[in-house]
Amino acid sequence: QVQLVESGGGSVQTGRSLRLSCVASGDTDSNGCISWFRQGAGKEREAVSTINTIIGSTKYADSVKGRFTISQDRAKKIVYLQMNNLKPEDTAMYYCAAARNCVGGYVNPIGRYWGQGTQVTVSS
Repeated sequence: QVQLVESGGGSVQTGRSLRLSCVASGDTDSNGCISWFRQGAGKEREAVSTINTIIGSTKYADSVKGRFTISQDRAKKIVYLQMNNLKPEDTAMYYCAAARNCVGGYVNPIGRYWGQGTQVTVSS
């Protein structure tokens, strides 16, 4: 079992920054891949960014490239999502998900664990 807890969301104005954190506990040796997803009101869930926690490779959705950065503190078992130059269209609930490995650049949907989410609201 893996537990994931997100934090760092909030309400900001366009152009500002937020840093989200995803803290993992439990059987974290299985967390070879961690992704951030988001889901806005009335929208489908969107994969935002992924980090392969073993080799450190990263992947970003086109909508956030150049603005968001995913990173990790392996010792503390935390994955961060630094979000700069935020836009109203970034408004969503942000979730982190973990799995043993990445598939297609994002967490393997088989055996995937989810956090409870943290809300990000960007006003113009």
